[in-house]
Amino acid sequence: MIKNVNSLSETKRKIEGLYKKPVSVTINLGRNKFVVYRGLLDGVYPSLFKVSPFDKAFIGKTTYSYSEYMCGRVKVKEEKKTIS
Repeated sequence: MIKNVNSLSETKRKIEGLYKKPVSVTINLGRNKFVVYRGLLDGVYPSLFKVSPFDKAFIGKTTYSYSEYMCGRVKVKEEKKTIS
C-alpha cells in the first residue's frame, strides 16, 4: 500500500537534511522480512540517495529512490550517536 504523506520536494529536503550524517536504514522486503543497518548518508542525487554502511561486510542494496522512501519501503532515521 502506498503511504504518500509528503510531496516529492518535501521528501528531498528531508533527505538532504541528513546528508553526511549517520543514519539507521530499515528496508521492508515483504512477507514480514526486514533488513536494518546503520551507515552514512553520503550521496544525494536528483532521483536517488545513497547510504554507505558502517559494516564493510554488508551485502545488499545501498541506493534508494525517493519513491521507495515515500511509499514506506525504506525508512531512514538520523542516528544520535556515532558508531565507528
